[in-house]
Amino acid sequence: MYKFINNTVVTDPPKRPKKITGTRFASILDLNRWNTPFKTWCAITRTYEEPFVDSKYTIAGKIIEPKIINYLNKVYFFGDLKSPTDIYGKDYFNKTYGDFFKDVEIFGGMWDALYYEDGKAAAVIEIKTTKRAEDWSNGAPNYYALQAALYAYLLGIDDVVMVASFLEEKDYEHPEKFVPSSDNTIIDEFKISERFPQFQAHIDRATDWWNAHVVTGISPAFDEKKDEEILKELRKNTIEADSDIAALIAEGEALKNEIDAVTGTISEKEKRLKVVTNLIKQHCLSQFRDGDKKVVIAGTKYEWIVSRNETTEIDKDALKKEGLLDKYSKQKTSYRITLNEIKEVKPA
Repeated sequence: MYKFINNTVVTDPPKRPKKITGTRFASILDLNRWNTPFKTWCAITRTYEEPFVDSKYTIAGKIIEPKIINYLNKVYFFGDLKSPTDIYGKDYFNKTYGDFFKDVEIFGGMWDALYYEDGKAAAVIEIKTTKRAEDWSNGAPNYYALQAALYAYLLGIDDVVMVASFLEEKDYEHPEKFVPSSDNTIIDEFKISERFPQFQAHIDRATDWWNAHVVTGISPAFDEKKDEEILKELRKNTIEADSDIAALIAEGEALKNEIDAVTGTISEKEKRLKVVTNLIKQHCLSQFRDGDKKVVIAGTKYEWIVSRNETTEIDKDALKKEGLLDKYSKQKTSYRITLNEIKEVKPA
């Protein structure tokens, strides 16, 4: 269980936290614009993590990455490149549980490929597929470069090779047809010691972050705007239904299904009725005389009645101008019940 304290979330220190992988590393350093330290903490502590759902982008990446490795082996590394399959076997993910650094306590993850020289790993290769070529105009973005740099650091290697293949929409529709070439694929090499001369400071900062937030179970401060989606989930209290409530839920869902089925057959008629009703209302409004409270038109089955009700309302703009609106405003709590369809998420 967790609780909100000020702008942090506090939970019991996790017994089996996830590791700081390459993608989480840049987020912890607050250098990943696609993620935040708070969201990363939620994943590492298993407080909450969005279920993984394959998209056309992830599917394309999985299909195209082996093509890129073969391309690099032929024109750049001349057969000295090894993929995870070459080293760990066909089912390398299941064998390693997605972590190639079992002996490292805090850091882990998976590299895409390794370059071997004289029988030893000499460079880490990180491969990306993207349609955002503009992000690579000055070489690999830092949040990607840090990912590969972490794996190289853990292997005791200074050399990193970043590879990006730029895809068009047709490549996402038919990734099996993509052919890597110098026209659509770039290579950006760097040494950690040159690009990140203070890399050890990044490691130390991430380690301090781990000790401050993972070991203690106290999250970094969240941002209501940047972390809006995950906060919505954390602030949702999902409870278990006892047998009586479960029976009511089953009955309610069955009734809703029946009602939805009927509603679907009359939805067009309902829309037209709203239009007709509004036209009749507008006609009645034009017939009001001074002192009238109602205008009535008799049909064959119903009376169509438009009533005039006069109420007194507060001029909020005037109160705000006088500086009194906040002083005399109070929070009102109300509750409503809605039904949200549960959609099945296919496992990765």
